[in-house]
Amino acid sequence: MTTWFITGAARGLGYEIARHALEAGVDVVATARSLSQVEAAFATVPGSRERFLPVALDVTEESQVAAAVEAAVARFGSIDVLVNNAGRGLLGAVEEASAAEVETVFATNVFGLLRVTRAVLPHMRAARSGHVVNITSMGGFAQVAGWGVYGATKFAVEGLSEAMQAELSPLGIKVTIVEPGSFRTGFLDGSSLHTTANEIPDYAGTAGRVRQAVVTSNGGQINDPAKGASVIYTAVTAEQPPTRLQIGPDAISMVETKLTHVRDEMAVWRSLGASTLFTDAADVRSA
Repeated sequence: MTTWFITGAARGLGYEIARHALEAGVDVVATARSLSQVEAAFATVPGSRERFLPVALDVTEESQVAAAVEAAVARFGSIDVLVNNAGRGLLGAVEEASAAEVETVFATNVFGLLRVTRAVLPHMRAARSGHVVNITSMGGFAQVAGWGVYGATKFAVEGLSEAMQAELSPLGIKVTIVEPGSFRTGFLDGSSLHTTANEIPDYAGTAGRVRQAVVTSNGGQINDPAKGASVIYTAVTAEQPPTRLQIGPDAISMVETKLTHVRDEMAVWRSLGASTLFTDAADVRSA
């Protein structure tokens, strides 16, 4: 039996992933900061309670991470799929973000993810199998005004994930980066998304405009989280899962647009950028 360990599973995409996995017949460890919230969220979800373990987990607390992983292994014997989904957002121009606000977002999205991953990987390495699934964002590949600090955390996770893929694949462990587009979850409300306390008038037309758009768009996001969870489950359980997976047409479009821009700009500046070799190195290369 396969065991999935999912952080941030009381609501949103994390809840849908956990629900889908449970209904698919696998063992599920669903974690969230509030045990009562995760228990309530799954109270009516079909599936054997023998295959379900709710656990309180604040990913910023080392002792809770260790206890949650220990409880999962004690109950099910292994953790086969780790889904790092827990996260928080920060909306505002980069200059508007205080050091404390930046540190709080990194504490969950980057350091919390690392903390959970470090606790789980020894079990996967011992088994020479497993799959780490890091939920980033389309904003982890390309960015717009207002989301710079949040995006920086997701860019960091993507870099870590690419390195982990190179380090872990020889050990039989897979890594998948999931880049969701805009899903109709509670992410844009005040419990997950925070805005900078500071607002600078010069950014009213950029980050400020995005801040206002978020208010009006909340609840009208184009992607269905239940369908997103199904896509993730299908990809993760595939014989050859992807290293990077965009979910949502908006995510696909955003990534395609950036790839095109990078390719086109590189073509313009390639000659200048490649002109840095020592003369003898250039001679060797052209020989």
